[in-house]
Amino acid sequence: MERLPESFSGVHNDMKEQFQIIWGQIKAPLIVPLLNMAVFLCLAMSAMLFIERVYMAVVITLVKIFGRKADKRYKWESMKDDLELGNSAYPMVLVQIPMFNESEVYQLSIGAACGLSWPSDRIIVQVLDDSTDPTIKNMVEMECQRWASKGINIKYEIRDNRNGYKAGALKDGIKHSYVKQCDYVAIFDADFQPEPDFLWQTIPFLVHNPDLALVQARWKFVNANECLMTRMQEMSLDYHFTVEQEVGSSTYAFFGFNGTAGVWRIAAIEEAGGWKDRTTVEDMDLAVRASLKGWKFLYLGSLEVKNELPSTFKAYRYQQHRWSCGPANLFRKMLSEIIRNKKVSLWKKVHVIYSFFFIRKIVAHIVTFVFYCIVLPATVLVPEVQIPKWGAVYIPSIITLLNAVGTPRSLHLLVFWILFENVMSLHRTKATLIGLLEAGRVNEWIVTEKLGDALRLKSTLKAFKKPRFRIGDRIHLLELAIGCYLFLCGCYDIAFGKNHFFIYLFVQATAFFIMGFGYVGTFVPS
Repeated sequence: MERLPESFSGVHNDMKEQFQIIWGQIKAPLIVPLLNMAVFLCLAMSAMLFIERVYMAVVITLVKIFGRKADKRYKWESMKDDLELGNSAYPMVLVQIPMFNESEVYQLSIGAACGLSWPSDRIIVQVLDDSTDPTIKNMVEMECQRWASKGINIKYEIRDNRNGYKAGALKDGIKHSYVKQCDYVAIFDADFQPEPDFLWQTIPFLVHNPDLALVQARWKFVNANECLMTRMQEMSLDYHFTVEQEVGSSTYAFFGFNGTAGVWRIAAIEEAGGWKDRTTVEDMDLAVRASLKGWKFLYLGSLEVKNELPSTFKAYRYQQHRWSCGPANLFRKMLSEIIRNKKVSLWKKVHVIYSFFFIRKIVAHIVTFVFYCIVLPATVLVPEVQIPKWGAVYIPSIITLLNAVGTPRSLHLLVFWILFENVMSLHRTKATLIGLLEAGRVNEWIVTEKLGDALRLKSTLKAFKKPRFRIGDRIHLLELAIGCYLFLCGCYDIAFGKNHFFIYLFVQATAFFIMGFGYVGTFVPS
């Protein structure tokens, strides 16, 4: 094997020495102080998130042990027939189903809504179809006509524009003259399938408790076992429903409306100012405004409504952008309004501003990405900066375990969930900053793709037969860039470092590479 010329070797050594000299000159006065500041801020955010998680864990434990059930905290009596009044003794209920090009699931949602048990002359099913595909619009309209021929009071409503997206559709839908006779409105997205007794379990709470504005049910995921990605989503959302929603309902009578599978008092919607399309989280917007008017909310964890999780990485990315950008943008728009409000207590204001918005919707996303994917690996390159073990190991471990308790059946997938959430924190952080700064994609609304049970297998087989490779759909440059950064940090740790983070760095880099090339979700776990 030939040796390299001495002149080439000398040039290489000179460049290496020059780089080390430059690095040494900027590291001490610039890099080390900046990284120390970043570590301090990340540790502070981690501590805030840790306190919030421990607090909710304590509260949910007390609620489970000593807390009264919903029918004990609020008056509940089953609806009974009145011989004199007949069906007029039952309140008039509107059921809204907003949809957009839902060719795979429209029959499921319409069928479930029309199957709700309630006096037939006291319920109106309203299908709000914003579809732009004429074929799909025709299919949805024919489905509505089919149910109308069976005696169901169903209305098919369309608009000549999509202004306001879902918020605009709901707002226009509630303006129709026949809605004036309705007292309550149940809202279901196009992939949601309520059980027939849904109204019998929710409406009595609203009837007997005039200060209640909303009764929210829990989501039940019909395709959670489809692939690894849907299992990861189930773990995250189960914590939200098992802990966050339950704690908010039990202690503050406030939580964020999930946008579907809930029943609103129409008078509360009107008093709060109706549906607004200023952000991509019209549901949360309405909930916060109604809460500031003094209305209370009730979460029924025992009442489940079947729905579908996004089963493609592209659809999930779009959904998470909307769910992360919208709350941050709403926080920016409503902060002063919440502070100035005089109808609710100081304690509730603190809960909404600090706990609900700042910690859960902003800090949780930013600290996960910045600390564990940027700052922690950077300490390998700058060994002068040290992170205490309690901040690097103990706090994240406890937070992770507290998050995982909502889905005990998936504890063996905990490592995969950590890696998955770290990668997704990149997009959530980006979306959060876009929302706070009101940057380019702040009002981007892309409807989450639903496949439906009947067509999921067909779509999968079609994907195998016709593989398509488009840069925008399959290659995700941000994930690949962060993966390269982590990989290089891992290599440096092996060669020169003393922190011994290389295993974590290589494993996390692999997760970024896998999701960067779009190969997430294909593994089906047990």
